[in-house]
Amino acid sequence: MVQDTEGVDDLFMAGETVRSQKNITGSAHLAGRKIVSTGDVGGDAYLAGMDVSLDGKVSGDVTVSGYSIQVGEVAGDLRMSGSKLVISGPVSGYALIAGEEVRLEAAIKGDVSLSARKVSFADGAKIDGKLTVYEEKTGEIEIPSQVIPAERVDRRDISEWSEVTKGLKVWDWRVALLQFLIGVIVIAGIAALIAAIAPQKLADLRRGILERPFRTLWFGILAESAVVGSTIILMMTVIGLLLAPATVFITLIFAFAGYIVAAYAFGVALLMAAGKQEPNSIGSRAIAAGGGALAAGLIAMIPFIGWLFVLSLALTGVGSIVIWLFRPKFFASAEATG
Repeated sequence: MVQDTEGVDDLFMAGETVRSQKNITGSAHLAGRKIVSTGDVGGDAYLAGMDVSLDGKVSGDVTVSGYSIQVGEVAGDLRMSGSKLVISGPVSGYALIAGEEVRLEAAIKGDVSLSARKVSFADGAKIDGKLTVYEEKTGEIEIPSQVIPAERVDRRDISEWSEVTKGLKVWDWRVALLQFLIGVIVIAGIAALIAAIAPQKLADLRRGILERPFRTLWFGILAESAVVGSTIILMMTVIGLLLAPATVFITLIFAFAGYIVAAYAFGVALLMAAGKQEPNSIGSRAIAAGGGALAAGLIAMIPFIGWLFVLSLALTGVGSIVIWLFRPKFFASAEATG
C-alpha cells in the first residue's frame, strides 16, 4: 500500500507493507508488517509494525512500537518501544524509550526516560535535559560524559519503570514465542475437544477440505462476503446499526472456527504426506491440529504470502462448515425431483 499523493491531510493506512512517500499536513496513522514513511508529517505520527522506518520530519509527537524501529527528526515528543531502536534525527521534546538495543545518533532537547539492555551513542548524540535510566543493575549502562554530564543522570531500578509508562512495553522475543506456542496449544486443545464430542463430523469436515479444497475455499469466501455484505446493508437502514455488532461477532466466530478446522485438516495432510495413518484417537487428532497450527504460524511469518495463506486457510475452514450446515438445503430440490 503506497501513499504518493500531495496535499493529503490526515492519513490512515494499514496493510502488509505500508509506504508514505509524500508530505501530509495532518497526522499519520500507519500499521503494517513493514512501514516506511519518507514524507514529512505536519501533525502527530502513530505507527505500529514489525519493521518501521520514519525518515521524514514530524512536526508533532511520535508514538511508535514494533521490532526494528528507526526514527528521524521529531519536533515534538517521542514515545517508542520495541527491540532494536535507532533515533537518527533530533528530538525537540522529551523522549520515552523502551527497547532491548537502543542507539542514539542525534540530540534530544528534553528529558529522556530510558529502559534498555544495551545502549550505544553516535558522535552527534546529546541529551540537553535530564536522563533517567531504568536498569536491572545500577550502573550497568555506560553513559558518556559528552552525551550528558553525570550530574544530570538519574539511575533507578527497573521495577520503577511501570510507574513512568502506561502501555509502553519492550518487545521480547521470549514473550512473543510464548504467545505463539500458547496459540498453537489452544487450537490443538479446541480441536481435541471437538474430536471428543463429534469425531466423525470433524473427520468429515477434514475430508471435505482435503478432497475439494478450492470448492470449500469458494464457499468460505461466499459465506463471509454474505455476512459482511449484510452488515453493510443493516447499517444503511440505521435501525440495523443495533444488529451490526452481532453480525461482526458472527463473522469472527466463523473465521476462528474455520481456522481450527482447516488447521486440523492441514496437519492431517502433513502427517499423511509423511507416511502416517489418518488420526483415529483424540490425542492423535490434537497432535495433527497442533502440527497444522504450528506449520501455518511459521508460514504466516513469510511477508505477504503468509498472510494470504492464513486467510485462505480460515476461509477454507469456513467453507467446509457452511457446506456441512447448508448442503442438504442446497440439494433438496434436486434430490426430490430425482
